[in-house]
Amino acid sequence: MSPLSALHSIDAIRAASRQLVREFGFMGGAFAGTDLSPSAVHALIELDGGGITARDLAERLHLEKSSISRMLRKLVASGHVREEAGDDDGRVKMLSLTAFGKKRVDAIHAFARGQVVDALGRLRPGQEHTVLEGLSLYANALAAQANGEAGIPASDIVRGYRPGLIARLTQMHALYYARVAGFGQRFESVVASGAAEFCGRLENPRNAIWTAVLDGTIIGTVAIDGEDLGGDIAHLRWFIVDDTVRNSGVGRRLLAAALAFVDEQGFAETHLWTFSGLEAARHLYEKHGFVCAEEWTGAQWGREVLEQRFVRVRP
Repeated sequence: MSPLSALHSIDAIRAASRQLVREFGFMGGAFAGTDLSPSAVHALIELDGGGITARDLAERLHLEKSSISRMLRKLVASGHVREEAGDDDGRVKMLSLTAFGKKRVDAIHAFARGQVVDALGRLRPGQEHTVLEGLSLYANALAAQANGEAGIPASDIVRGYRPGLIARLTQMHALYYARVAGFGQRFESVVASGAAEFCGRLENPRNAIWTAVLDGTIIGTVAIDGEDLGGDIAHLRWFIVDDTVRNSGVGRRLLAAALAFVDEQGFAETHLWTFSGLEAARHLYEKHGFVCAEEWTGAQWGREVLEQRFVRVRP
């Protein structure tokens, strides 16, 4: 791209960003159909799942502690939010929505969905996928910059089967979990057979798999199995990135693509199975709305671990 063309693209993106800010109401007046500030609306949405603290909220909204404290005092006083002492530490206040707050969030979601439906209805068929991909890529790049992550490799996130996928997926799982958990042949065989069986079901529109590809090499995978759990539940499977690109943002991009598909398909819940000790992965899951719903001790992979089931409810 020439310098002149690059400058034109940058200015065009900035102009489009300013237009979005104006159209969404960030400049003042009613926001999301409410009389609340944009930060308060986003806070209520984050609190919808419950079980988070003021510190968690500050991290998610990129706000200072003092700003969060002032906003929460107003939301508590107005009856939107309740504070309760934590189970493990009474000094930590856990935040959740009141019945009034929940009703307000439901109205916010209805208003916002109406905005999106109306806007997408003005596009040509198929253009909604372009909008989703572009917004996701740009938002993820901005988040990586804000979080001080290492430069994201020039990788592509590609949906669908590609030659070598099953073998590469299995290799990344086998090497990583042998190192961090001591899993061996039994685990590797289950991964390989499960991935092979799943790839035979990709013609079902409720199933999908994504790969992160760098210079022709698969460096990450994630899949959504919309069949095996039933009950309108999506199963997030085979989420892994190569050791060479950990902490680069590739995993976050893969997860974002999978969850965008989940929401597009309208699944009520998304479940994933993992085990305790994988803190970086757990932080990423929780940042994307998953909560640990169940824990138990198991040894199905040849070594005893504290297994976990995480659940994300449809926003």
